[in-house]
Amino acid sequence: MTPKYKRILLKLSGEALLGKEKFGISPEIMSSFAIQIKELTELGVEVAVVIGGGNIYRGITGAAEGVDRVTGDHMGMLATMINSLALQNSIEQLGVPTRVLSAIEMNKIAEPYIKRRAIRHLEKGRVVIFGAGIGSPYFTTDTAAALRAIEINAEIVAKATKVDGVYDKDPEKHSDAKRYDVISYSKVLNKGLRVMDATAISLCMENSLPLFVFNSLVEGNIKKLVMGEKIGTLVTGGKNNG
Repeated sequence: MTPKYKRILLKLSGEALLGKEKFGISPEIMSSFAIQIKELTELGVEVAVVIGGGNIYRGITGAAEGVDRVTGDHMGMLATMINSLALQNSIEQLGVPTRVLSAIEMNKIAEPYIKRRAIRHLEKGRVVIFGAGIGSPYFTTDTAAALRAIEINAEIVAKATKVDGVYDKDPEKHSDAKRYDVISYSKVLNKGLRVMDATAISLCMENSLPLFVFNSLVEGNIKKLVMGEKIGTLVTGGKNNG
């Protein structure tokens, strides 16, 4: 079968890397992501990744604890770089060429982010990992994922979460929560559904970039998404079922 998407941007949360750990990176979870990403490259899919840093440090949490917000966000960007380098290492151990591009210049450990360079790496079959968000405070890695996806002409943003899609309320707290198969950007914004932050959703909506929300902790789900199987929730500009 032919993959439904040729070029995707995979958004991984830092928290997903925790696994059963309370802090840091679970080797098992990191290895699982690396294996699934390798499977995509074997299908000929061009893969870009944005990864959060919440397993190490979140700027907004630091602000609540008295850290200056700008300083805290810069610390969070550095946390995303730690995760990016760890993911790069795991993927390359599987024999897949990978490049980390940073929004903040760190020439000793990563290439600076340049759109044309990123696209060229993808065209050559390299997995591209975007680190340090967009390089500015007050913007989340969700926004970075939407922005980078638009810049590299990705066909979809695949938002990896711990749940199997978008619900009308928290499924962990409400047994009667309803999952959407398809939902519009505007409904996500109007209902205040916690899919991505409002800036990221607005970017996707303004640029007609589809967003797919799925459970990344189920082995094989990333491949299923790329092959067009019906898992998770598609957020788009079209009609929705809710």
